[in-house]
Amino acid sequence: MPSTSNKIALFIDGANLYATAKTLGFDIDYKRLLREFQGRGTLVRAFYYTAIIEDQEYSSIRPLIDWLDYNGYTVVTKATKEFIDASGRRKVKGNMDIELAVDAMELAEHVDQIVLFSGDGDFRSLVEAVQRRGVRVTVVSTISSQPPMIADELRRQADVFTDLMELQAKIGRDPSERPAPREPRHHAHSLQRSTIAPRHDDEYDD
Repeated sequence: MPSTSNKIALFIDGANLYATAKTLGFDIDYKRLLREFQGRGTLVRAFYYTAIIEDQEYSSIRPLIDWLDYNGYTVVTKATKEFIDASGRRKVKGNMDIELAVDAMELAEHVDQIVLFSGDGDFRSLVEAVQRRGVRVTVVSTISSQPPMIADELRRQADVFTDLMELQAKIGRDPSERPAPREPRHHAHSLQRSTIAPRHDDEYDD
């Protein structure tokens, strides 16, 4: 039995986790993910961060956000910013690093362990700051891909590194539950519903 005195908080970089799982060839089952970490101690909070395109008539990530919001997650969103890159291509930028960092620092004094679902090297200094407050930090990403999805400096800073591939059996969706493919979309983020929990389909530039 897990120790109830082990207070845990999850911080999920939505776009990064989606990209990592997609690279490894499976989908995240968010209900199973929550259940897995509830079994490891007292889950104080599970944050999910993602940017959304607000000027679209239908934001295809909205059903996922709504599902997470009603099923134990604290969802943090902000509007994406569009820009034209040097080659004239339209890009969508949605970076949630600051929001995640602020929440992690505020919650650090109330938890024993933080689990960060991201491979973004920009979080190394955040992990270090949280550790100075006596909090253990587990980082979930992967080195099973080529190239690895996790920045080396973030992996070195973490107290524990967990490869997402190792969690597939516990938090991955059964392939038989994957909905039939739909026609391609141009949405920044897409998802398809299932009977257990929604999943992402597309990705935007971070």
